[in-house]
Amino acid sequence: MNRRLLAAALLFGVPALGQAPTGVNMAPVDTAKEPHHHLMVDNTYVRAFRFSLPAGESTLLHAHDEPYLAVSLGAAEFANDVAGKPEARGKTADGQVNYSRGGFAHLVKADAGVPFNNVTIELLHPQGEPRNLCDKIVPGDLGACNLSSDEPNAPIGTRPVLETDELRVDSLVVRRAGDVVDKPHTLPGLLIAVSGAPVKVARVPGMMTQILHPGEMMWLQPQAEPKFTVEDGPEARLVLISFKDGAGNPSQ
Repeated sequence: MNRRLLAAALLFGVPALGQAPTGVNMAPVDTAKEPHHHLMVDNTYVRAFRFSLPAGESTLLHAHDEPYLAVSLGAAEFANDVAGKPEARGKTADGQVNYSRGGFAHLVKADAGVPFNNVTIELLHPQGEPRNLCDKIVPGDLGACNLSSDEPNAPIGTRPVLETDELRVDSLVVRRAGDVVDKPHTLPGLLIAVSGAPVKVARVPGMMTQILHPGEMMWLQPQAEPKFTVEDGPEARLVLISFKDGAGNPSQ
């Protein structure tokens, strides 16, 4: 089973060869009450969690009622028990983005000797059909893939990853160039630091300058003009989720 199929086994509850699920004959808890999920951003668009499962541990059975995105922090391999399905094996790569329609409950076990870390983003608006852009995230062909902003020497490289009727996901690389790099952002969005060097995000209206380390995130208000500076390294890798309707002005 390749990486994408294994990821689908996690996110879509796809049956795979394995033993009957264990520990799923209990009532699922809300994700916010699962102790390995730590709520970081909560507004009218998203509930975003920092998920951290040490090697050898298991989550509680928890419900994913809403569609959600998962952004992997480091590589991981794990067991996935979806209620009512056989156990499946999952595997993700560092920085991998996955999308799920939700509507299931599961528990996850880090039983391969490595921790499992990601950012899980519950999507609170209707999404419509997910569509691949430059990367194959969901079943179907690749879509519009404009890589003109992903040139190797550009201060910021942008790779379109996925979109729905409501959002767009881009993978960003901020490269150290000795200067502050501007990235105007007209829509509300969630900025997630994934790997590489810490990145300073400054001059965001209503917010103090922040330094984001891998696994940390911040909410961008509409019309934000964040200024990025790479700290202590050649580049920083981030994921930006932009919400197309641009309505409202939710606080973190």
